Amino acid sequence: MRPVMRSPLRDQIRQLVLEGLVSGRWAPGDRLVERRIAAELEVSQAPVREALRELEALRLVESSPNRGARVRAFTRADLSEVYQVRAGLEETAARLGAPDLEALERHTALLHEAAAAGSLDDQVRHGVAFHREIVAASGNGLLLSVWESLGIEVWTHVSIRLFRAELHENAADHEPIVEAFRRRDPDVGRLVREHILGYAD
Repeated sequence: MRPVMRSPLRDQIRQLVLEGLVSGRWAPGDRLVERRIAAELEVSQAPVREALRELEALRLVESSPNRGARVRAFTRADLSEVYQVRAGLEETAARLGAPDLEALERHTALLHEAAAAGSLDDQVRHGVAFHREIVAASGNGLLLSVWESLGIEVWTHVSIRLFRAELHENAADHEPIVEAFRRRDPDVGRLVREHILGYAD
């Protein structure tokens, strides 16, 4: 990991730890030692502790008295729960507002490019960005906040790395959704919901 140079430290540290979880640097059950992480990043332990607490809220880290923080042992049930909640949120978002079609088309094109380049990271990033457009277009700030709190990009990486899940975040899966929004299909919410639940398979 690289030293953290700018504030807010907590956000940067959280992101760096997340990158470590996604890359496999820390596996389920591994300890996350505040003192060691702080020394490596050249920061005090306080922002490291805050970052780990936020990761605990995402259910990615667990802590216990006298034992410190550890990476959670993720299960398929954990992933299924995330996808079920995400599906409900995005179905509601799709019914509340219409996203910018140009933005959806741009992200779909970037998904095509990422797939052609064989970039898993870019496929995940652009796929999540596509869905963020739908949720943001709902105009419901609380809904967006809850959706963001799920840590969808991280859980997508976790499902691929730990369970060898097939990546569904590809351009072909997203094109029918774009077309449904284009024709103002009243059933677009159900389409989005089924699309998300397909990940849990």
